[in-house]
Amino acid sequence: MSLVGTRPPTPDEIEQYQIPNWQRLDVRPGITGEWQVNGRSTVRNFEEVIQLDLNYQENWSFSYDLKLLLRTVLVIFSKNSGAV
Repeated sequence: MSLVGTRPPTPDEIEQYQIPNWQRLDVRPGITGEWQVNGRSTVRNFEEVIQLDLNYQENWSFSYDLKLLLRTVLVIFSKNSGAV
């Protein structure tokens, strides 16, 4: 596991994967990432989770990881960041 990456999939999620979804496993899971800073508890649709992970893969760079780390810190200290 890395510091920034895709959200680690659960075994029951992997069972739902269609062929294009397997691409998200090409990136090492991380402690934080797109899902954590873009909705977390409000993202309920499995396809949205997959899309966030694929978006991370498409936009990956060192500076993008730094941006996600900064956004993670901001979310942690935000008043409205609690899980729903």
